[in-house]
Amino acid sequence: MNRKPLLILMWAWVGIPFAYGVYELFLKVTQLFKG
Repeated sequence: MNRKPLLILMWAWVGIPFAYGVYELFLKVTQLFKG
């Protein structure tokens, strides 16, 4: 049984929302410093 596609899917399921959250945080921080 090949688990690699499942592993990739699980990483994407966790990683994509996490990356989006980091991106949103980055935007807010840059706005904060720009004033």
